[in-house]
This record gives sequence, structure tokens and C-alpha cells, in this order.
Amino acid sequence: MPRFHLAGPWLLTSALACAAALAQASAQASAQAGAQVGPLTDADPRQETGSALKSSQVSLLEARRGFVTKLTEEARESQALPVPPEGSDFAIVEYVAPVGKLSAYLCVPRSIPDARVPSEKGRTAIVWITGGYPTARGGAYVFEKGPPENDQSAAPFREAGIVMLFPTVRGTATNPGLQEGMFGEVDDVIAAGEYLRSVPGIDPERVYLGGHSTGGTLVLLVAESTDLFRATFSFGPVGELADYGGRTWTFDAGDEREWRLRSPLHYLGAITAPTYVFEGDGGNIEDLVKLREGNGNPRVRMIDLEGADHFEALTPINRLLAEKIAAGHRGEFFLGAARARAAYAKFASERR
Repeated sequence: MPRFHLAGPWLLTSALACAAALAQASAQASAQAGAQVGPLTDADPRQETGSALKSSQVSLLEARRGFVTKLTEEARESQALPVPPEGSDFAIVEYVAPVGKLSAYLCVPRSIPDARVPSEKGRTAIVWITGGYPTARGGAYVFEKGPPENDQSAAPFREAGIVMLFPTVRGTATNPGLQEGMFGEVDDVIAAGEYLRSVPGIDPERVYLGGHSTGGTLVLLVAESTDLFRATFSFGPVGELADYGGRTWTFDAGDEREWRLRSPLHYLGAITAPTYVFEGDGGNIEDLVKLREGNGNPRVRMIDLEGADHFEALTPINRLLAEKIAAGHRGEFFLGAARARAAYAKFASERR
């Protein structure tokens, strides 16, 4: 299948429309912006970090310096991204990563509830990393809102008027390069963040990062590598890549360092921006516990959600995050665990 290029008439028109929409919406939103709200102060008696800083304070990129991953299999996908419906808020764009140009969906909501943004610099945005194997592969489900109990499209952000970028990574969606299983993909997501920060109409200081499942694992690795993002939200990650069980990976499984450099548990201490890890006690809770026990970094919070599975937390927690981001906040992003748990409990009770 042919690749999508910005030079194509449909994509060029869509990209130009996106940029124009961003600029116009940002100007309108800035003119109508309300007062910013301060950070939440709700304390939570339940421990969200470990008692001692057990993980390395060396960034993941520093730990990887000089190391070359050894791939034992050439894994890539040749299926291009599905084209979004005509007239939707989505367009296919390309961003430049170390391996070349990679595809992404850019969503520029035309409707901005309350017409508020955090600053006069432009609109708030988020890079969202989808889960599955391989992670960040894209697909039609990105622009098709899922059911409330399993919405992997992260729709609450765009419904709140937040610009979204869904990048694909190397070895997927006809992109150049090979799948590396959470190694070079870290560099790709960083490049996607840099691209989104450069889009006209975006406030580069208000770009967030989020992801679910394997996407949640990847965004943790990214947070351990860069301070590019305002805050990071990870749903259902693992602490050790080996925790995914009997899956066959494309790197040298006999090299312990290959595993360590793909496992976020070991580099939590290097995270410098606020980072939140969510999981239901009916989901992959053992890994959240492992991450909590290995963490002593006050900027990293582990929040378990009673009664939720691996998917049910996405809608209510993303709604809460989107509301807070769209409203604006002074200083560092903060979300108390008590407020997150209350949001999920309310969502669950309404569905009974």
C-alpha cells in the first residue's frame, strides 16, 4: 500500500485546515480565557510512592548511551493508516523521527467548550499512545469513540477542546524502521512531542503525554527520558517488560540489559515532570504495586482504583484529567488520589 504524504492533495488540504483552525481557535480562546484555577490540595492518606528512592536517577537516555539494541527479527507492518472520515476533526500528518518520517493522526477539535486555554500562547495538547501489540500502531478506533467502559480513543480530551496527536512509531503503518519493542520507539514519541509543540496555535509549554496498556509502559519510558511534557498519564503499564508473559520480542532476549533498558521500574527516579500511573484492582494491579514499591520519586504517583479493570478507568479518569487541563492550572500539574478514586466510583455507580 502507498504511504500517505503531506504532499497529497487531501492531506495538504487537511493539514492547512488544521493549522488555520488552530490559529483561529487559539485567538478566540485567548480572548475569552477565564481565570486559571490553582492546584488541587486534597491530601490522600494512602501511600502513592515508595518509602525510599530505589530506582536510578540516571535518565533512561543516559543509561542507553553507547548501547545498540540487537534485533533478532525484522518486524514491520505494511498496512497504512485508515483515512479519517471526511469532515472529521482528524487528519493524517507526518513527523520527523530518527528513522525518518512517521505517520500520525492530528485531531484539532473545532469546538472548544468554555473557550478557555491555559495561556495566550495557544491551545493545550496531548500526545496519546495507544496500546496493543505493537504499541502505537494506529487504526480507525482512534477516531471512533469507544464504549464508556473501554474507550481507548481517549475521547474526553478532544471533547474538552484539547488538541490530540496519535503518533505511530517505527515499523508500523508502513513507517520506516523495524519494531524494537519499547527501545527506539521512545525516541519516536519524543520526536512526536517535539512536532506537536511546533504546530502553529499550540502552546509548547502545555503539551501533555498519555497512554494505555503497552502505550502506558511506553509513556513511562518516555517520561524517564525527557522533560518535554507538562505531565504524563500512564494507564495500566508494567514495571518490567518481562511481565507481559509469554510474548516473543524481536530483540536478544538473552541479554539482561536489553530487558532492563525497556523496563520503566528501573528509572522512575529520573522523572522530573508530574507523572501519574493508574490501574484498577481488577486489572494489572500487581505491576502498579511493583512500581509503587520501587518508587520514591515524589513526582511519580501510583493510584489504584477499587473495582476497576484494565480498561474501565480510561473514561472517568481521562474526563477528570481533561477538565483540569482545559481549565488551566498554576505551576505543576497536580491530581490528588482521592479525587481520582471518587471520579471512578461515581462513574461505576452511575453504570450499575
